[in-house]
Amino acid sequence: MAMDKHTLEKLIRDGIPGAQVRIDDLRGDGDHYAAHVTAPAFRGLSRIQQHQLVYAALKGAVGRDLHALSLHTSADDLVKTQ
Repeated sequence: MAMDKHTLEKLIRDGIPGAQVRIDDLRGDGDHYAAHVTAPAFRGLSRIQQHQLVYAALKGAVGRDLHALSLHTSADDLVKTQ
C-alpha cells in the first residue's frame, strides 16, 4: 500500500517538532519520494543520527507503506533562512 506525500510530511512534522519538510514525488507514482528535512533537533547530530530521527518519526512505514525514500537532512538551512 502506497503512502501519499501529505501523510509522509505529516508523520515527519509530528515526529520532529519544528521541522521544515519538503517532499518530492520522484517518479510521479506515489511510491518513490525524496524528503528534505531541516530541523533544530538535528544540530550537533551526525547525518546517520539525523536519518535515524526521521525513520523513527515514520514509525516503520519504510518498507511497508513506503517503498523508496531518499533523505536529505540538515540543521544548517535554519540558520541561513532566519
